[in-house]
Amino acid sequence: MLLSQTITSDGRHAAVVRQGTEAHEIEGVSSTLELALSCIAAGQTLAQRLQTLRPGPAVDLGAALAEGRVLPPLTHPDPAHMLITGTGLTHLGSAATRDTMHKAAALDQIETLTDSMRMFRMGVDGGKPGAGRVGVQPEWFFKGDGSCVVPPGAALDAPPFASDGGEEPEIAGLYVIGPDGAPFRLGFALANEFSDHAMEKVNYLYLAHSKLRQTSFGPEILVGPLPADLRGISRIRRGGQTVFEQPFLSGESNMSHTIANLEHHHFKYDQFRRPGDVHVHMFGTATLSFAAGFKTRDGDVFEIEAPEFGLPLSNRLTLTDPATAKFVAVQAL
Repeated sequence: MLLSQTITSDGRHAAVVRQGTEAHEIEGVSSTLELALSCIAAGQTLAQRLQTLRPGPAVDLGAALAEGRVLPPLTHPDPAHMLITGTGLTHLGSAATRDTMHKAAALDQIETLTDSMRMFRMGVDGGKPGAGRVGVQPEWFFKGDGSCVVPPGAALDAPPFASDGGEEPEIAGLYVIGPDGAPFRLGFALANEFSDHAMEKVNYLYLAHSKLRQTSFGPEILVGPLPADLRGISRIRRGGQTVFEQPFLSGESNMSHTIANLEHHHFKYDQFRRPGDVHVHMFGTATLSFAAGFKTRDGDVFEIEAPEFGLPLSNRLTLTDPATAKFVAVQAL
């Protein structure tokens, strides 16, 4: 089952459910947040709740996406109450990376590894502790609030002070916090964790700066568990031609952490369990065009797809003229 949000042809907001190829509005429900909150209040799962609701008009999601009427599949009316975060170094990556790690470990040379590789090995050793147990905590980062989210099909704008703008094909967990502070997961969505890898390469301590960029996720939410072995494609189109394409792997079979462990280390903080808030938490990737030596250009189109998630996620890159960057002066009161 897949969930999404659209603007109808007459301007209404509607929550949409899709089973197979058939999609329809959920009568009387204008958003997936509204649907989730009603589930929490009724003590029902999404599937149970939907059985009690009448189907509305049929929806052509492909046409709505082409017309710019598909919204991010989870939003909050107040962007300040929607937090976008993520974690890195969670995926097993290439065979070459693993081989490098194993050789270093075999030679008892862990002290020579970079902090990134140490963090990666910590996940391999302790990121899957078993059900109900706490494993090693991962790298964690903050991207912004809901104001940094752009809809599927919209442009991802790199600011004038950016060094680069590159895609990160990821899976995101989508959450709503209940009235008692308990986190509830609606499901999972494709995400482009758009980042500035050239800035990060200057110094790893610039990681926090490099993540403060726009992002996009969706168009649809996969309800239910994440497949253990998830395989998708990340590509970049330029002038209608595919100029970069690589598979990306996700799911716990391809990760050094369990989803439960990553969720625990995010929601263990009290400030991330504020009733009514929405969270989009991204789980990392091992596929980057930047790592392959590819340089993005203004107008490139990022495409991320995996069959389980329905429609692909597509966004155009817009690079802002560096000459427009301005010094931000603070005024004393």
